[in-house]
Order: sequence, then C-alpha cells, then structure tokens
Amino acid sequence: MKTRKGNKVYGLTSAQKLHYYSMKYCPKKQVLNIGTSLTIQVELEWDRLRECICEAIERCEALRVQFTEDKEGNVYQYVAKGQEPQIRHFDFGHWEEEHAHDKMTEWTSTPFELYDTPMYEIVMIKMPDNFHGLYMKVNHLIMDAQALIAFLKDVMELYSSKLLEHVPAPKDMSSYVKQLEKDLEYEAGTKSAQRDREFFENLITSSEPIFTDIYGSGKLEAERKRTGNPNQRACINTSNNVDANLASFYLEEEPSLQLMKFCEEQHVSLTCLLLMGLRTYLQKENGVDDISVSTTIARRATLSEKRCGGTRIHSFPFRTVITKEDTFLEGLFKIRDMQNQYFRHANYSPSEYYAFRKNYYNLENGQTYEAMALTYQPLLMKYEGPTVEKMDGLQYNVRRYSNSACAHTLYLTVSHRPLGGLDFCFEHQTGVVTYEKLQEVYYYLCRIMFRGIEDCSRTVGEVINWS
Repeated sequence: MKTRKGNKVYGLTSAQKLHYYSMKYCPKKQVLNIGTSLTIQVELEWDRLRECICEAIERCEALRVQFTEDKEGNVYQYVAKGQEPQIRHFDFGHWEEEHAHDKMTEWTSTPFELYDTPMYEIVMIKMPDNFHGLYMKVNHLIMDAQALIAFLKDVMELYSSKLLEHVPAPKDMSSYVKQLEKDLEYEAGTKSAQRDREFFENLITSSEPIFTDIYGSGKLEAERKRTGNPNQRACINTSNNVDANLASFYLEEEPSLQLMKFCEEQHVSLTCLLLMGLRTYLQKENGVDDISVSTTIARRATLSEKRCGGTRIHSFPFRTVITKEDTFLEGLFKIRDMQNQYFRHANYSPSEYYAFRKNYYNLENGQTYEAMALTYQPLLMKYEGPTVEKMDGLQYNVRRYSNSACAHTLYLTVSHRPLGGLDFCFEHQTGVVTYEKLQEVYYYLCRIMFRGIEDCSRTVGEVINWS
C-alpha cells in the first residue's frame, strides 16, 4: 500500500508499535485514550475559539494522522487532508463540578474507531466555576503528553494573538511527516541504530535483574513456588482485570521548589531524584539493592522534535544497584550517569528490547522484572507574556481524566501544577493496587526524597531507617 485516499502512507514507528500492541491485546480498546481539560478564568468568545482550534489542527500534522490496514493485516498511517474538524460545545455551567468531571471521564473511556477516522475529539466547555476552555481526547498512537500540551498551548496562543493587540502569533509547528521519515529511516538500519542495539543488548546480557514490587517480595516468592525454581528472578505481573483509575496527590509549591533547587545545585534532573526515591522505597520494601523500574524518555531534544507532535515516548527498564552503604548523592550520580547513557541510545526500539530480553532469559509471556513505571513531564504550559498581564493574572486549570483501563499494574506520572507544586498521578489497576497502598507509596517516596536532600551525604541505609 503506497497511498490511502490520495495520501501517502507510512509504517508505524517503534513508539507507535509498542502502543499498538498494548491496545491490540487489551480487552478495553480505550486503553490508549488520553483525556485532558484546559480551562481559564476568562469568558471566551466561542466562535473565535473554534476558529483557533481549527487553525491549530491545520498547523498540526500529527493530529490529522489516521490509520489503515491492508489485506495482510499490516497497519499504516497517513495525514488526512481536507476534512472539516467537528468541534462540539458543552455547557456544564449548571452542573455540579464533580458530575462535570465524571462526564469527561465517561468521554475519555469511550474508544475510538481505529481505521480511516480522526483519532481526536475536542469539546469547548463552560465549567460551573466560571472557567471556560476545552476538553480534548486523543489516542496515544498520534500524541504523547508533551505533544498534547504543545497543541493546547498553540490553541491558547493563537486565541490570544487574535484577541489582543501586540500579542504575536505563535511560531509554526514543525512537520510531523519530516520527523516520521527520519525515524523510519533510522529504524530501517543505520550505523547509529546498530550502536544503540549493541548498547542495550550488552546491558541486558550483563546479568539478570530481579523483580521488586511495592508490596514486597510476596509475588516473587509465589512465582518461585509456581515454577519450582528457588532462584527465579522474573515474575508474572499481569492481570486479566484491566479496570483502572487515577489517584492524584499534590505536593505544595514550597517543598516542590526545594526539590528542584536541590536538583539544580547538584546538577541532576528531577527525574533522577524521583527515580532515586522510588528505587529506594522498593529497596526498603523488598530488602534487595538491585532495583528495576520502567522509565520513559520523551525523545524531544531538538526544536523540530519538540514541535512536531506525535508520540515519541520510548519506555525502557531502568536498573540500578545501589547499596545501603552508598550515600544518597552517590546513588543519584549513578542514576544520572546511567540516564545519560540511555539518552544517547534512546532511539532503539523498546519492542526489540523486550523481545531480546525475553529470548535471552527464556521468560514466559507476562514475566517481567519491573512492577511499575515512572514518567516526569517538564513544565511546558507556563506562559507569562503580555496576555497574562492584560488579563490581570490569568488563572487556568489543567485536569487529566482516567480512561478506565490500564495495560500496566502501576504507572506514576509526575507533572507541574499550573499554580505551583507537583502533581503525583498514579494510574493503577484497581484489582491489583489499592488507594491506601498508593497513599503509602506517595508518603514514603516524598519522605525518602526529603530525607535525602536534607543531607545528601547520608547513606541510603540511614535514609531508609529514618523514613
């Protein structure tokens, strides 16, 4: 297949293939839906907002991506042209706020048709608290969180530039297709791809990780009994029940700034500090120094990558061996050094990674070493230009909605709140992880991080004992 409806078709990228597989085998097809609302404390002109949304869609090739399947079952993508966006309006003004959010959760939990149809839905909304804005649902195959945030920001900047004098129009988005062609060229076989493959294969074959869980070693011990292997290190961590929900915890602005100031002083990223906190909690719960969690890499280093939209997230297992005798800072530096190596090789296919590891260690379907995943989303929405000054300190809310399904047991996303502070959002399978356990994970994660930055010369053992 070379074209579809007159549009050139392309294969799926490695990032898309990983998502497509999880949707293909998940009983709930909404598992890839991302639902978000952005509302501001200003009464909006709906016709003008609709005009800006349509313009932003035209500027964003990635949002117009659709999928098709040939007779052999191969899936392709293309950028649809000439389709009029359908932008709805919904007035929640007389609703209870909780019921309004329940309705948007319901929208988010409704799956898209997969082939030859738009993979997004946008609704202009008026909320009961007199905030106005839009709700957006998008399939993860065409956008990740950073792409979604960049699109929402583009809409609001277009609106501001049309409404207010002396506010410049935002710069053009970059081409999704050009970046897609680069990605597919890399994946077809280059020297760079070979170097990346060698790095990760050497990492995998160096030694076998061990499964560690937020509930301790019970699941691994049960797996050892099932297999009859007392040295079993991998564990089945899947569930037939993929029902899921979001549990969010808010860290106030002042302590959040303490964490970020420490990271700046020590020249480590906030992701490093979060990984150090999580892996130390798992070390505490499981009594081992060898800890693996999954981590995501956005792969948006260049300006064209930042503004091309699409889904560029690659997720890899991230293993560290940090002893209780290591200082907290030594542990952070180990994580930073390993993270820097990951960044250099992050274009490698996660699907190839997992396939190679499965074959090398002869893993059963569903066996893994990672019980949870972490994503940190840098602050991208903040805008302090003339728009805010002219609107007397514009306030806005960003809210994420559950799609009611999760292919993974536990996924933590840490992001910045519009008015300061950090949001810790745990997407979790409700049949596996309880809200009470997530409260405990959040409590100890924060306690470990703050004990560590209070005196980073403390050993990991001391931090654990004092937590």
